[in-house]
Amino acid sequence: MLIILAAGSVFFPGLFLLSKQCLKSIPALRWNEGDAVIVSARLVSSIQAVMASSAGYIISSSCEDIIEDQHWLTSTYIMFAVPYFVYDIYAMFMCYWYKLQVKGHEEASAAPQHMRSVLTSYLRREFLMVLHHVVMVTVCFPVSVFLRQGKGDYFQGIMFMAELSTPSVCLGKILIQYKQQHTLLHKVNGALMLITFFIFRVLLFPYLYYAYGRYASIPFHMVPLSVPWHCNLGAALLMAPQLYWFSLICRGALRLFMGTSRSQRPRAVCKRKDDDLRLCSSVCS
Repeated sequence: MLIILAAGSVFFPGLFLLSKQCLKSIPALRWNEGDAVIVSARLVSSIQAVMASSAGYIISSSCEDIIEDQHWLTSTYIMFAVPYFVYDIYAMFMCYWYKLQVKGHEEASAAPQHMRSVLTSYLRREFLMVLHHVVMVTVCFPVSVFLRQGKGDYFQGIMFMAELSTPSVCLGKILIQYKQQHTLLHKVNGALMLITFFIFRVLLFPYLYYAYGRYASIPFHMVPLSVPWHCNLGAALLMAPQLYWFSLICRGALRLFMGTSRSQRPRAVCKRKDDDLRLCSSVCS
């Protein structure tokens, strides 16, 4: 177990540092520190998402009995991925800090008093995402590894596949960072993000109840009354932020696609549109 945790602790920060160094040193790129940090963070998030989704597909497709069947990859990947959420809190902070520097904010300097100000601002702005990561480490990790008693690997695999929406979210962040909102790629990626987020993060939870109802031969509407109360509570707490983030994505997508029918817009309206797009792309997993 400790070896797997150590491997994850080395892999994700190491991949981030390697990507950042490559983006800064490759002659054809020569990106500055801030750009390299932001893109590297998105790249690591996307790679983790692909790994988690692949693991989830392997696990869920291997379990015929959705309650009793076990797969060795379930607990293994959970332990490997836990350090990612700790690393990602730091990576998100670095991205936030460099964005402030680009905007010319005085508190983005490295002075201790300014760093405290930036940290406070970061925690206030990204509170929900930081809370999500902390809960994943302090609650979901011990519950998934130690308290499940080897049951429900199928459901764990399905939940891994929620990460399928992350690559499009990360690409959207990069396109917005480099002011590519007008491109066809951004519009196509926005539609893909909307669809994948809805399927793999919003519909995921009703599907889990449906799958259990089919397994136990009980009606779908009776499932919440048939499972332990803490299962309902956990599902509700995990689903709530997904619904909030999905509402931001919908608002940004609505403004994006409505805006394509207007060739000229006042500056203030354009700025508000871009702000909403940044909000909807602040989702990360």
